[in-house]
Amino acid sequence: MISMLKSFTQVLKSVLTSCSCVSAAAVDMAEKRKMRKRSTSSSEEPMSSQTSEAETAAPSVVSMKSDASMYEPLRFGVNELKRSRSRGDEPTAPSGVSMKSDASMYEPLRFGYEKTQSSQSRGNEPTAPSVVSMKSDASMYEPLRFGVEKAQSEQTGEPSSCPMCMEALSDPVRLTCGHWSCKQCVSSDNPCAKCGKKHRKDPRHQKDTEEDTRGSHLLNAKKNHRKATQNKFTWTSEGLGDQKNPLNTIYTTLFINPGESEGPHEEQSFRHFKRTLKKQQSAEKLINLNDIFTPSPGQEKPPRTVLTKGVAGIGKSFSVQKFILDWAEERANQDIDFVFNLAFRELNLSTENKSLIELLTDYHPALHELKDSEDFVKARVIVILDGLDESRLPLDFENKPVTSVSEVTSVGNLLANLIQGNLLPDAKLWITSRPAAANQIPAEFVDMVTEIRGFSDPQKEEYFRRRFSNDLSLADRIISHIHSSQSLDVMCQIPIFCWISAVLFQEIFGGDEKAETPQTLTEMMAHFLFAQTKRRSRKYEKKTEENKERLLQTHREFLLKLGKLAFVQLQKNNLIFYDEDLEDCGIDILEASVYSGFCSTVLREEEVFSQKKIFFFVHLTIQEFFAALFVYDCFTNKNTKELGNFLDLKDKEHTLLDLLKMTVDKVLEKKNGHLDFFLRFLLGLMAETNRRVLQGLLTSPDPGQDTNKKILTHLKAIRRKALSPDSCINLFQTMVEMRDHKVKDEIQEYLKLSERSKTELTPLHCSALAYMLQVSKDDLDVIELKNFNTSDEGRRRLIPAVRTSRKAILADCKVTEEWVEHLAFGLKFPYTALRDLDLSNNDLKDSGVKLLCDGLSSQCCRLKTLSLSGCQVTEEGCDYLASALKSNPSHLTELDLSYNNLGESGEKLLSELKNDPQNQLTVLNVEHGGSQRMKQGFKKYACDLTWDPNTAHKNLLLSDGNRKVTWVKDEQPYPPHLERFDLCQQVLCEQGLDGRCYWEVEVEEPFNIGLTYRSIGRKGDGSDSKLGCNDKSWGLMCSDEGCFVQHSNKKEVVCSLSSRSSRVGVYLDWLAGTLSFYRVSSDSRTRLHTFKERFIEPLYLAVELHTHSSSAFFVG
Repeated sequence: MISMLKSFTQVLKSVLTSCSCVSAAAVDMAEKRKMRKRSTSSSEEPMSSQTSEAETAAPSVVSMKSDASMYEPLRFGVNELKRSRSRGDEPTAPSGVSMKSDASMYEPLRFGYEKTQSSQSRGNEPTAPSVVSMKSDASMYEPLRFGVEKAQSEQTGEPSSCPMCMEALSDPVRLTCGHWSCKQCVSSDNPCAKCGKKHRKDPRHQKDTEEDTRGSHLLNAKKNHRKATQNKFTWTSEGLGDQKNPLNTIYTTLFINPGESEGPHEEQSFRHFKRTLKKQQSAEKLINLNDIFTPSPGQEKPPRTVLTKGVAGIGKSFSVQKFILDWAEERANQDIDFVFNLAFRELNLSTENKSLIELLTDYHPALHELKDSEDFVKARVIVILDGLDESRLPLDFENKPVTSVSEVTSVGNLLANLIQGNLLPDAKLWITSRPAAANQIPAEFVDMVTEIRGFSDPQKEEYFRRRFSNDLSLADRIISHIHSSQSLDVMCQIPIFCWISAVLFQEIFGGDEKAETPQTLTEMMAHFLFAQTKRRSRKYEKKTEENKERLLQTHREFLLKLGKLAFVQLQKNNLIFYDEDLEDCGIDILEASVYSGFCSTVLREEEVFSQKKIFFFVHLTIQEFFAALFVYDCFTNKNTKELGNFLDLKDKEHTLLDLLKMTVDKVLEKKNGHLDFFLRFLLGLMAETNRRVLQGLLTSPDPGQDTNKKILTHLKAIRRKALSPDSCINLFQTMVEMRDHKVKDEIQEYLKLSERSKTELTPLHCSALAYMLQVSKDDLDVIELKNFNTSDEGRRRLIPAVRTSRKAILADCKVTEEWVEHLAFGLKFPYTALRDLDLSNNDLKDSGVKLLCDGLSSQCCRLKTLSLSGCQVTEEGCDYLASALKSNPSHLTELDLSYNNLGESGEKLLSELKNDPQNQLTVLNVEHGGSQRMKQGFKKYACDLTWDPNTAHKNLLLSDGNRKVTWVKDEQPYPPHLERFDLCQQVLCEQGLDGRCYWEVEVEEPFNIGLTYRSIGRKGDGSDSKLGCNDKSWGLMCSDEGCFVQHSNKKEVVCSLSSRSSRVGVYLDWLAGTLSFYRVSSDSRTRLHTFKERFIEPLYLAVELHTHSSSAFFVG
């Protein structure tokens, strides 16, 4: 008995010890649960089941009555529970001690909200009774619940059912009376089926349940969306619709430059795409694809909206796909919950009003689980709007704001509000576009602009060697041919054109070492068309037609229908077409499907949202070529009815030459290069060698009309001042397409000359020269427009070359505001080489400075030195400059504004900027200002000069207050003087010149006029004393024998003056080291020659006269 009592005592102590442990553990676990709850509520993702398991203590061995220990049960994650059930895991073992309780088994532990069955129903044995039990009416009413959901225990093995519907609990909710019911069975009007009381749902449990359910749905949606995205973008087609490759395998990293290439955007941006071959390799800053939302140095926060520009085919959509795939494969941007891709080509099909939730769910079905708008608002999201240039949706940024993701409106209005930040203000937005369409987005809604650049030379070579890895000799041959063609070399910076070239040259070369290679882009595209037609015939027709002409005749009707589609949509600037667009051009959708093998390399077909189809040409260049084919066929077959709207044709008959001239004029009216390549292809088809591969498709024009030569003559005669320099280059390239290489060959010879100043260049030559300099892979260090022997129009056409040089000197070149616009445009390119720009002595005025500052303020502008000396700038111009330098303070270090009329306020404003430590400006020149600097041209530098009688030879007579000198036969009674010329009939001015001066002299031949140091010899008539015959003087000599300049006894012939009595202008910029002579007439000033020296002393005007000659200053 005593031993039994001792055993009972020991058991009782054990129970009490266990109870105290349980109480402490319960308190501790309750605190942990509260902490986890706070952590979970502050996080956007539910706590993982693994974390819950790690932090949850095992059930106690002994249970005692406790009203608090069970109200805050430990809860495991619902997902882990589901996994354990699916594995058939056994329920938690019962405690070793149990207290008597009538209710202890009515509320079993429930692992999750799933419909449960008892362990007995699975054939398990009932839970064993406890060793010790104490009476407790409440200890089990609030059992331990393991899971995020308020679960019930499975201890009893009894099924958990709803007292209302008597079915297994579905979405259970706890009533305030303590009982449970299905969510759908609960009503505020119906009493509890168990106790008869009317009770509301427990608000605490309802809130927890909603949060837990939302978290579960969010996790599932993320998982499913990531998987669907990965499946969609893992494989891609480069160009052939039936050949797909892993995106990670074929993707070549592209150059992404920060900065805005604004200004007059070209539809075909090859115009300003020519100087990237080496520039991008040495770019100051490049952006990694996955870092586009990373803040740049100096930025306080990451950008919300990034706009990425790039020409058609440059790889914008490929970059988008790679960005999304890297996220889906957990390679990058793992702080983001969702990446949504919305392509405008697909959004165009959404004609019904929608909410943003509906729009996103339509295009991403994995989001259907998310029903609550808060899921979208609180999630970390990136929305990608790909292909703004393909949009047919109106984007109105003035409409009433839409702020709720559930509000229904038009798709265009949804996108506008998304861009403005009214919808999903915390989401990040990435927009891609061709440059021409990028200005649809107001600048205030864009935080950062980037631009995708194309392939460098090494990347091009890598592309072809990777594509033809099994035949490297073929790759090398293709690379060699591409480098030999300037046009093709430039275009192959665009990845899609590398693919076109690979497809074409594989067909042309194809093991035939003697195969003739295309020499023009027109001929290349013609070969491409024929190759794809033959490819389609081989693949889909039982009998392959070997005759080229008959093969094209067979497919002529369909090819010209494609041409019509290309032309009609090109006029509308559309790149994406739909069923109705094809039907309008007579193309049956089934017919297009029959030609799908051909279309995959020319006109692509894609199935998008709701099984709808879209169509697009593989590249804009191919679309323009097909459009040219159609128009050429209309011209040669006199089917002008199709072209009535394009050329505004009347009813009268038009010759082929008339139609071509009208087309040229029509295209030249277009801005920003729209239809440039169309014109080049159309006129290129006039050359028989370009179209001979298309016999059977195209009709040859009447050779008797000699249309080809006549249209060439027309192109060369175009002299429109309204024509931009870039359009002039396109005319030159069009002539090259027509196989007219005369101008090109002449410029190539010109570039070989060591002395080019004597060779006169026509405006057309200058366009060709600008193009040659643009595409040259050697950096142009310095270009000075005055050095080119051409007209003002010729110099204007050289502006594109100026944009590609490191230093450009346009001083005294009659620069107009139109020139400045083109220069400012060039400053906005991130890869521009221009660092030093001299615009001095051009009457730009404040309006011209304002235009220039549009480029100067761009973050892409890297200009370090700018000279606006003598440009008629006032306080207003200083305001423009100060504003630009505040916008872009990091690069310009030297600013020359001397010889202007800045006023005190203007000088003060710029001086404050110079002293600002945030600005890089260190050298500011505002000297020699005043109201006299507002005179036109060189008159602002006019000097008041007089001849020095102490230097005059005795046969020189001074008059008019020593402003005129004349040769006379009789010697003048001048007193002896050491400064007097004794044998050389010369005289010097009294004033020494060491600044910027200009004067004009009325002269009669023969004469020798120039400048000299004061130390020139006075005695004798040797070279030490004669003007221009020594290293101390520079002269211009004119006589019956002609005119020439001379220094250090070296002569150089220059243009003669127009008559024996003429006016000579002399301009000296002592500091710059330039001395220029001009022939001056009543309405013009023609430069004869410029000396460039480093002057070390003040200079003095000097003149040498001979029999019957005279010289007098002209006061202007």
